[in-house]
Amino acid sequence: MAESMKGMHRTHRCTELNKEDIGKTVTVMGWVAKYRNKGGLIFIDLRDRSGILQLVYEEQDCGSEVFEKAAKLRNEYVIAATGVVTERAAVNENIPTGHIEIRVKETRILSESETTPFEIVNDLKTKEELRLKYRYLDLRRPDMQEKLMLKSKVLRLMRDFMADEGFVEVETPIMCNSTPEGARDYLVPSRVNQGCFYALPQSPQVLKQLLMLSGFDRYFQIARCFRDEDLRADRQPEFTQADMELSFVDVDDVLEVNERLIKHIMKETKGIDIELPLPRMRWQDAMNDYGSDKPDTRFEMKLVDVSEVVKGCGFGVFTSALEMKNGSVRGINVKGQAGMPRKKIDALVDKAKGFGAKGLAYLAVNEDGTYKSSFSKFMTEEELDKLVQTMKGEKGDLLLFAADKTALVWNVLGALRLDIGEELGLIDKSKFNFLWIVEFPLLGWNEDENRFQAEHHPFTAPMEEDWENADKDPGSIRAKAYDIVLNGYELGGGSVRIYQNDVQEKMFELLGFTKEEAHSKFGFLLDAFKYGVPPHAGLAYGVDRFVMLLAGAENIREVIAFPKNKDAMDLMLGSPNTVDTKQLDELGIMIKKTEE
Repeated sequence: MAESMKGMHRTHRCTELNKEDIGKTVTVMGWVAKYRNKGGLIFIDLRDRSGILQLVYEEQDCGSEVFEKAAKLRNEYVIAATGVVTERAAVNENIPTGHIEIRVKETRILSESETTPFEIVNDLKTKEELRLKYRYLDLRRPDMQEKLMLKSKVLRLMRDFMADEGFVEVETPIMCNSTPEGARDYLVPSRVNQGCFYALPQSPQVLKQLLMLSGFDRYFQIARCFRDEDLRADRQPEFTQADMELSFVDVDDVLEVNERLIKHIMKETKGIDIELPLPRMRWQDAMNDYGSDKPDTRFEMKLVDVSEVVKGCGFGVFTSALEMKNGSVRGINVKGQAGMPRKKIDALVDKAKGFGAKGLAYLAVNEDGTYKSSFSKFMTEEELDKLVQTMKGEKGDLLLFAADKTALVWNVLGALRLDIGEELGLIDKSKFNFLWIVEFPLLGWNEDENRFQAEHHPFTAPMEEDWENADKDPGSIRAKAYDIVLNGYELGGGSVRIYQNDVQEKMFELLGFTKEEAHSKFGFLLDAFKYGVPPHAGLAYGVDRFVMLLAGAENIREVIAFPKNKDAMDLMLGSPNTVDTKQLDELGIMIKKTEE
């Protein structure tokens, strides 16, 4: 039967005790992590969020009543124990309290536990579905608690740093209006205004711009954001964003304050001194060299454009790609892998097809200088030599090529580069390579809707020197946008905002909105722009993704207390779920049934 804590007060967490406390009488409380009965001695590993501490029950020392109670303990029982801190005979250097133990004089069983569905240990091999179903037990594991405490520390560091830099923390609404650009919104029906819906915010974008118009100068918020999009290892439907906006600034001002923030976080969490300023890379260079706007620069294997070299050759796959609008042929050099078995090469071809390619061409430079290739019979020896030279191929290298529209070629080779780098162990996992990606395109052409769409959002400012092309070549305009990238992941992004009413209206026009449509969707913003808007810019971090990388976790769910699975389900709460018909009736909603 569970006992009361009455009259008993915890004096220390487990790892708050050390050799300096020897001789003191203390009270600790926590969970039984391990139980060992050696006859006249019982050893308990007590666990709380701080770590492990060994308790010792010796019958002649603690008395038969306490000893008998200790004999009833099992894993995950919650107990309180009072005793004397003594030096440990068998030192355990693997834990902070390995030099001490508590000789227990009094114990209370505060709560009993059934056998848990999995062990509460680190390096758990249990299926993730079971872990998510019993997430409250999964969170007892020390490695999970460490990750969440790291996240707590990062949030505190951010808040303190931003306050010291003159940022004002302001909360913006969770229930707001739906936006026509970006990912799908989560909608919340209104009972009072039936037929109308709130939307959960994808970000506080418009609101933080209005705060600049309101004169707050520097705004900051740890914001909850929601996006109804397909999930990946680094994406969740709801997430934490560190959001900021600054007035009277340009690109360099935003990047400078954020570089100091990153340096502060890395020093305080990892003990690493990041050298400033961080490197910058133009979006066009990132795509050309890495096939990605979030390149992993911890290893080489850059993409090489060989379009000019293979133009006019006899290989139809290459030449037909070059006849396409925006078509190209590009390759990567996998150093030292000319001897890769055909089975592995075929697997790479299948991966390329999975990324959207029609196929993958290869050329191996043998140790004797001869070539083994899937297309050599279509090209002359001179053409092959020139191709290898352009790729900086050497004896023992394997050259892989993709040919199609450039955007697809970037995607295929960029993804293959990462897969091959991981498989061959080319990535130094101890590195933290930060860089800025700058000069993004302002607009991208949407072939399905036959119109331009904003590459970031409709409020992103164009680079002044490109804006004169707004009418004749909108696709050539670069944006005053920037992303902060770490080890192949986008940590955050932002831009300088449009603050001139005429530029904003022109932007909506380029996006295909009539004046009426623009005012119906963003009228409140356009109206606000009539009342004196300061130049402003901002940036937002995905905090969960940042902490995932700091913790060395492979999945963002590892740093979120109660995450959704890959199907956006909460297996612990059983959500999303159906609701009573009465609730739907109050909202004026009817569920449309669809056939399986």
